[in-house]
Amino acid sequence: MPTLYVPSEDDIRRWIKQAVEEYLNDALVKNIPSQPAGEEQLLCRKEIAGLLGISLVTLHDWMNRGLPCHKQRGRVYFIRSEVMDYVKANHRGTFHRRQAA
Repeated sequence: MPTLYVPSEDDIRRWIKQAVEEYLNDALVKNIPSQPAGEEQLLCRKEIAGLLGISLVTLHDWMNRGLPCHKQRGRVYFIRSEVMDYVKANHRGTFHRRQAA
């Protein structure tokens, strides 16, 4: 006779949290279209925030945490490839690291 496993509330919460984390991590990387090599374009704050699907407040927080940016004449610009490398290296497992902390 097979054994029936009844998950606890904590199990269900953990499973949902893991599923959401995986979805968000994959969606963040997949929703950013790739650009042909050699065409490095400077993007403003609004453009890069829209590209990443984050708010300007979150963008500012990421800049404080090391998101590569270039300041020229009081304005801030981003190089798409640098931002993509930063996101892939630092934010792919963000939700998972917070859970472990």
